Amino acid sequence: MKRKILVVEDNEQNMYLVTFILKTAGHEVLQAYNGMDGVSMAEQYLPDMILLDIQLPKMDGYVVSRILRKNPKLAKTPIIAITSYAMPGDREHALAAGCTGYIEKPINPETFIGQVEAFFKAEK
Repeated sequence: MKRKILVVEDNEQNMYLVTFILKTAGHEVLQAYNGMDGVSMAEQYLPDMILLDIQLPKMDGYVVSRILRKNPKLAKTPIIAITSYAMPGDREHALAAGCTGYIEKPINPETFIGQVEAFFKAEK
């Protein structure tokens, strides 16, 4: 099933890789390169899922997630933190900020789409 997925990522290489994997799997991809644009695009396009880097310019992913969770139209949208923050407590911090899940970087192209799509299955 084709889904509209917003990717909020400031690293060009990561954005390219994630976009390529998602489009190859048949999804529509929207791109934002900083937190403020991510919030704006999420509110404008109401994506089916948001893949959110945590370390972003202008507004970090924790703040982005908290803002989006206050919007009733986005309150139940899966927000998946995709981050190199992999220290003890980082996953919990992302979940406490409103993220639905957490995927660690570096992204593994062989398992990434399965990880992403598992969050769609979990919402049923």
